[in-house]
Amino acid sequence: MRVRRLHWKAAGHRWLRALGAVMLLLAAGSHQLPTSRAQSPAAATRDYQAAIDRLSAAVQYEVEAKGLPALSIAVVDGDQVVWAQGFGFQDAAQQTPASEHTVYRVGSVSKLFTDMAVMQLVEQGKLDLDAPVKDYLPDFQPQSSEATQITLRRLMTHRSGLVRESPIGNYFDPSEPSLAATVASLNDTQLVYPPGTRTKYSNAAIAVVGAVLERQLTGTHPEHVRASILDPLQMNASGFTVTPAMQPHLATGWMWSYDGRRWEAPTFLLGTGPAGNMYSSVVDLAKFMTCLFDEGAAGEVRIVQPETYRTMVTPERDEQGRSQEFGIGFHVQDFDGHTKVGHGGAVYGFSTQLEALPERRLGVVAAAALDGSNGVVRRLADYGLRLMLAAQDGKPLDDYRRTQAVPAPRATALVGRYHHADSGKTVEISQLNEQLYLHRGSFRYTLRAAVDDGQLLVDDALGFGTRVDATDDVLTIEGLAYHRQPSQPPPAAPPRWLGLIGEYGWDHNTLYILEDAGQLVALIEWFYYYPLTEIDENTFAFPDYGLYHGEQLHFSRDAQGRATQVTAAEVAFARRAVGTEAGETFKITPVRPIAELRGAAREATPPQETGQFREAELVRLTDLEPSIRLDIRYATTNNFTGAQFYERPEAFLQRPAAEAVVRAHRRLEAQGLGLLIHDAYRPWYVTKMFWDATPDELKTFVANPASGSRHNRGCAVDLTLYDRSSGEAIEMVAGYDEFSPRSFPLYPGGTARQRWYRQLLRETMEAEGFEVYQYEWWHFDYQDWRQYRIGNQDFSQVGS
Repeated sequence: MRVRRLHWKAAGHRWLRALGAVMLLLAAGSHQLPTSRAQSPAAATRDYQAAIDRLSAAVQYEVEAKGLPALSIAVVDGDQVVWAQGFGFQDAAQQTPASEHTVYRVGSVSKLFTDMAVMQLVEQGKLDLDAPVKDYLPDFQPQSSEATQITLRRLMTHRSGLVRESPIGNYFDPSEPSLAATVASLNDTQLVYPPGTRTKYSNAAIAVVGAVLERQLTGTHPEHVRASILDPLQMNASGFTVTPAMQPHLATGWMWSYDGRRWEAPTFLLGTGPAGNMYSSVVDLAKFMTCLFDEGAAGEVRIVQPETYRTMVTPERDEQGRSQEFGIGFHVQDFDGHTKVGHGGAVYGFSTQLEALPERRLGVVAAAALDGSNGVVRRLADYGLRLMLAAQDGKPLDDYRRTQAVPAPRATALVGRYHHADSGKTVEISQLNEQLYLHRGSFRYTLRAAVDDGQLLVDDALGFGTRVDATDDVLTIEGLAYHRQPSQPPPAAPPRWLGLIGEYGWDHNTLYILEDAGQLVALIEWFYYYPLTEIDENTFAFPDYGLYHGEQLHFSRDAQGRATQVTAAEVAFARRAVGTEAGETFKITPVRPIAELRGAAREATPPQETGQFREAELVRLTDLEPSIRLDIRYATTNNFTGAQFYERPEAFLQRPAAEAVVRAHRRLEAQGLGLLIHDAYRPWYVTKMFWDATPDELKTFVANPASGSRHNRGCAVDLTLYDRSSGEAIEMVAGYDEFSPRSFPLYPGGTARQRWYRQLLRETMEAEGFEVYQYEWWHFDYQDWRQYRIGNQDFSQVGS
């Protein structure tokens, strides 16, 4: 299976342009599920139209607000789909509108089907839930004397003590190994906890369950699930592999990251297939849901016996009698006084929620084609349930709370780091252009203002609703008061950690090791920040919460002390080559020799522009402020091409922009810092040379001469900070003109000190009317750039 190579440049620009302009809604009407039992009279006579109207409007709002490529949703009452619809487009080219029949990868919803297939064999007496798994898999031997206590029940309720991921066939592994190879690799792992003592969610555990199932069969796990569950329920658009009939309906999944990228998701199958490889549509999953409402029956066909179903939806309890929220497969929770059962699914490019209220025979299935969007998908599913409950009970329908961007002055005033003294917890608010972010705990959220009352709320794909109250340099979040900390450079990271900081793993799933607040931190699976506890110089422990609690990271170093690999939670991540070493200049191999390109660029003509423009008034920055320092790389060979472009090292800007740079420079003096200029006004023909010299896959980092550069207009400046006492440039996460993800203004890696200086530079420039370029932390555009024409004068001609 082909896995697309991912680049750091933002993918999906065409998708982003189209989504804002077009939104097609496909009304699905009512769908009768395939069952011979008559539809309940109550379901047939209830009027849900007002509830559906509100839910539909909420879904459309979220698709637009969160940029969801595709979302499909189905609402079920008893044996009837009372409404199902698709929003957005299921394909990358936006040619095929999403519908209720669009097929999504549903991730861990797969576990329900694997576990139910096992329970069928338990009913037949072929498997014993409480017998040692080694009775069925004699070769299954994790390295623990307590491994004999692992049972099917403990595996399916996530109480086995197994690691979350297997060394082979794990969530990160694109090699598509067999289920047998995946399970065999667990023999190289230690149990994280003694079986039965703690709940630890494990994909590896359900892979073992699938292997036990296959040992009892003549066919494979996917074949058995189809024959024993999918076919009886007429779930013809579902399966653990994509059939030719499903292919035309398959949605394209999309990934995203904190640094602002979006790209198509990989499509490889997981080695832990029974835990996460299933595909389905919301209408198909609705058929499974009605089976739950009938306690395992689908009309005259019974999938499992009622007592088996009740066992599956009864949560396990620990030694103190506390609910662990997992039955056999099913996630079991309280929902406004009702028992809610179901499961979520999160897999490359997709997020799914299957939520059911069995006592009320109500359910919602929703799936989106965006990675990490379970927060918004779950919110919509829960809103649908509340609307349906209200409609059944004749109560008023809740409004869907909406938010908007925090106004710029208010947002800027909130930026900073805040600390809660008693708990030691820290939160940070940062800003980029019109977005405000709250970094709290394991996630970086988007912070927005409620439309109705202006209340600050977390609202993004990851979650919604956490209130943030801000008064007099104090943030109050969930009862804790966080006080603003002085804005000062963090201490340098300990030297022993410098060889560990970096990127590891794959393009499709990158592990970042960074430093923050005096701790080494792992940013894993794109969204989860975990502070690490140092065991020794090469061994660190994940925190006692989150995806990988109880597990460790082990670094392997070369002779220079630089890590070449980290094995995190039993998964080996090789170091990635990203950017350049400190002090080095990033280099490309030009597509054509620069000397050859120069003549053609000189003869070319800049694009013609119409309209009224200001008269150019380019001024030399150092004439306005001599203490501004210059390091004009394009007047030397020390630049990304290795060729000289300017005849002398000069920096010119249009007067308003130049005066703004001077103000920013003087603002920094109180901190002993100043501005070091790498480039300012740039003749258009040089922009053309850059473009023609750069390989296509790196063109994100150079301007297209067809539209000109803001440098050409004399309103863009490339710069960094320097220490006024030493004259040395301040070290940033990435060097100037580095064509890599580290150049993005929100790149999450590096050290706290590097990121602090990067943010200080951005805040200082933004205060004077500049905006940072989304791919380069050093590039700032002045607010008036549209008012000036493209220029093509050499430095010697400026002012003539």
